[in-house]
Amino acid sequence: MSAVQHRPPIDPVTTGALALAVVAVSSSAPLVAYAAAPALAVAFWRNLLAVGVLGPISATRRRAELRALTVGAGRREGWYCVLAGVALAAHFATWMPSAQLTSVAAATALGATQPVWQGLIARGQGRRLPPVVWLGIGVAVAGAVVATGADFAVSGRAFAGDLLAVTGGLFAAIYTAFGERARVSISTTTYTTICYGVCSLILLVVCLVGGVPLAGFDDRTWLAILALVVGAQLLGHSMFNYALRRVSATTVSVLILLEAPGAALIGWVWLGQLPRTLALPGLALLLVGVAVVVLGGARAGRRTEPVPADAAAAPD
Repeated sequence: MSAVQHRPPIDPVTTGALALAVVAVSSSAPLVAYAAAPALAVAFWRNLLAVGVLGPISATRRRAELRALTVGAGRREGWYCVLAGVALAAHFATWMPSAQLTSVAAATALGATQPVWQGLIARGQGRRLPPVVWLGIGVAVAGAVVATGADFAVSGRAFAGDLLAVTGGLFAAIYTAFGERARVSISTTTYTTICYGVCSLILLVVCLVGGVPLAGFDDRTWLAILALVVGAQLLGHSMFNYALRRVSATTVSVLILLEAPGAALIGWVWLGQLPRTLALPGLALLLVGVAVVVLGGARAGRRTEPVPADAAAAPD
């Protein structure tokens, strides 16, 4: 995977998309907790229904772009979309079961290692992250661990859950890295249609093989799934994918950590789950770490040579 060295400057639309994405993904955990359905089934339906919304748009407005991904040099970009979908499915299939094997707090904290993996992937691509960005990543991850009150048990079952949670964070980073590469030349609609489609197909196979029920849910659960499609999937994941043309995958991964305080606030207001007192210092650390990464990354970006205007153009 080649490195993406330069990007167009961040504009108000991208800033708004990132803010909307953080708010949208914050609704994910409370809605999953509210839905009376297996987590993998919820993950399957949220991806499949999102494809049902995006597919007709891609088929009518992005038909030429879809065809271009099947021939010549476009096949490489097409594979980036497919591999992103595989990584997203692997993330859902590892992180969600981890919360059933270990504590939810430990699963959340270990899944929050995504920015660390993202930084290592960027380093493997030949990009040097400024020391201030690594500092911010460390502070943000530490804040996420403190905020969730992670309790790492020593039983074999909990240890397996911990490993799955770390693996889920790794696959989330791989998913974002492939998305960063694909979004250089592919529109958000086309990329997300292929990515979510591949993810839903893989999750369907996993659910069928594992005997996970995909139907028979009550009306409340279906409403929660629809809310996940509109919120966490279309306005959350898709807006983060949109921003990947102007914001690095590392920065996006750190911003995703803001889901923790957002989910805590929604859980408090909607589900009556009062946050722990000790979570407040952790959330403060998390916010400081995010600010350090965003500001430090922006300062480093201003020191790089800008890309020519024609090379920066990509369909959104």
